[in-house]
Amino acid sequence: MDTLGTIFIVEDDRKTRDLVSAFLKYQGYDIVHAAPSSNIFDTIREKHIGIVIANLKFLAGIAPDFMEQAKKTAPLLVLIGYGDNTHISPLSEDNVFLMSKPLNLDELESLVMRAREFQTMKSQDTPDAAHHPHKLCSSIIGKSSRMVALFELIEKVAESSATVLIQGESGTGKELAARAIHQLSSRSDRNFVPINCAAIPEDLIESELFGHVKGSFTGAYANRVGRFEMADKGTLFLDEIGDMKANLQVKLLRVLQSKEFEPVGSTKSQKVDVRIIAASNKKLEALVESQDFREDLFYRLSVIPITIPPLRERREDIPLLIESFLSRFNSEKRHAVTGFSRDTLDILCAYDWPGNVRELENLVERLVILKDSGLIVPGDLPDKYLSRKTQVKAPALPPGDEFPEIGICLNSALEEFENRLILQALERTGGNKKEAAILLNLKRTTLIEKLKKKNLALGREHETL
Repeated sequence: MDTLGTIFIVEDDRKTRDLVSAFLKYQGYDIVHAAPSSNIFDTIREKHIGIVIANLKFLAGIAPDFMEQAKKTAPLLVLIGYGDNTHISPLSEDNVFLMSKPLNLDELESLVMRAREFQTMKSQDTPDAAHHPHKLCSSIIGKSSRMVALFELIEKVAESSATVLIQGESGTGKELAARAIHQLSSRSDRNFVPINCAAIPEDLIESELFGHVKGSFTGAYANRVGRFEMADKGTLFLDEIGDMKANLQVKLLRVLQSKEFEPVGSTKSQKVDVRIIAASNKKLEALVESQDFREDLFYRLSVIPITIPPLRERREDIPLLIESFLSRFNSEKRHAVTGFSRDTLDILCAYDWPGNVRELENLVERLVILKDSGLIVPGDLPDKYLSRKTQVKAPALPPGDEFPEIGICLNSALEEFENRLILQALERTGGNKKEAAILLNLKRTTLIEKLKKKNLALGREHETL
């Protein structure tokens, strides 16, 4: 059985060491202890250990330069003694996590999760991170065939300086894809400059893009550098390009053709070397047909077209996204939500996600804030997600029917069968939960908990205790 990783414990207090070891072993980690008089940092390097849990005073006593050493090796989780705050100030480092005694195991679990997230973020900064099967440039996450194909396309596109057009629904991650292209390109050490063409007033967007000279219009009290100049030798990301007005489309086309522009109010052209990545949640082909978007500009922008699939077309990525968001928000908000129950994941995987990944991210953040700790169960979800919980890809199998050709969702079938039995028991007993629990061979409290969890109920006029 695979473990979650190895944790090195440096602790001279036997009770603390045994408690931490037992708890983390139960969580699924391998544990290594410091041998007497050993060089702990040699052990960390030799065994490729990523997380160290140490008694602050003890570690400082055997390795006075432990902060410098720790920064070169692993995230360091320090256990501080009673009322000992003398070392907190010098520990203000990204890879140092603080907790105090007496130990709170929930806090310990949360801090270990934060340390693991720190490791993940650091590994994504390496050149090999782009080849991670589930992530691209620490931003885009997915393991579905659609996302794997997208990762491969982005890596190929990044090698050139060709103009890219990214299309997809709102919330699918178009800007993340654009940033990934920039990060993987030879321009990664230069600016990535985004601008939302729909968010800037029409009378200001030209100045935002090309800059202006002093006195060129009312309020132009000084020269201003535009986004094109900011992005010189780098990448300019034009989001919601479909909302750009016709007169500005003409000027953008000229820049793409000539690689030069004129600031507002200036008669001098400026050369610029910018890679353009444009994005739209509208179908630009349809806008071309309706003559709301220039056809020649469309072809200039869509040298390499990329389409980001909506979340409902890659449902197998939902658990992976939830895991990533949960880890990040637990770390940011210092909460200890342990995960999502299987029933909750089934509900979320069946939901259509009109807001796509952004909606899922917002939901996970909301749940982490409200839940604080423990397991997310269906009852924690907003009503609009619970109302969709019977939507599954494959139908449940009614008793006695043939197995459907398109397959079946076993979890849903079992849940439907259990729900039906519970409701039948309540109907037979006139809504009396105590008697229904006896019929189902359950404790009354267990039945009540199931009713809450499943959001099941007879009509109020039939319910009794």
